[in-house]
Amino acid sequence: MKKRLKEKQLQIKTIIFDIGGVLQISKQPEKLVKDKYLKSLPKNCKHRHKGVHEYISGKLGISIDQWFDAIDTTYAASIVGRISEKKVISIISANLQIQKNKLKKIVINAYKKNFRFNKQLFKQALKLKKLGYKIAILSDQWHLSKEALINKKLFKNFKPLLVSCDWGMRKPNLKFYRLILKKLNLSARDCIFIDNQEWNINPAKNLGMKTILFKNNEQLFKQLSKKIK
Repeated sequence: MKKRLKEKQLQIKTIIFDIGGVLQISKQPEKLVKDKYLKSLPKNCKHRHKGVHEYISGKLGISIDQWFDAIDTTYAASIVGRISEKKVISIISANLQIQKNKLKKIVINAYKKNFRFNKQLFKQALKLKKLGYKIAILSDQWHLSKEALINKKLFKNFKPLLVSCDWGMRKPNLKFYRLILKKLNLSARDCIFIDNQEWNINPAKNLGMKTILFKNNEQLFKQLSKKIK
């Protein structure tokens, strides 16, 4: 019995975290932009966060409709890395007739003002690392949200740190999940995947990972303690 318990404890080797909605949390209850915008993105995707886009359009002095018209397919292409950050900024600044540096500053500030760093979960992740678990990140971000939400020095202990705009794929594409398993050199059953969206959880579950749908820290800690016991 003790041997079986020990084998179970050793089975989980890595905890994989999402960023937006997990390690970076919306400061206010999320309001999402209308479905007619960003049709290429999943319904209720966190990149539809209304607070971010209202902040940007407000700072630019335009309507939110005008903002989405200006970013259009560029925004979605950026999330999966089909274009470079330089190209993203160039296209949007040209569409809006705004200086590139000013545009970049406004967008990055929008994310920083609408999200807060989840310190409690971050500290728990580092504790898990000290206990011998690997900690990693699998996150969907476009180039500018990545710069705002993912500080390389802060997240240096998360290895690998895979962001969609750097790898040309995004969740829920199974290839993205397989990529992080390849980088970890582990099988799916060795990992726990944590995300705040059900459609991102399902592919990980189908591959054989243990999963937790994040709602809040208290709920997560209870479920996590059960899965790594």
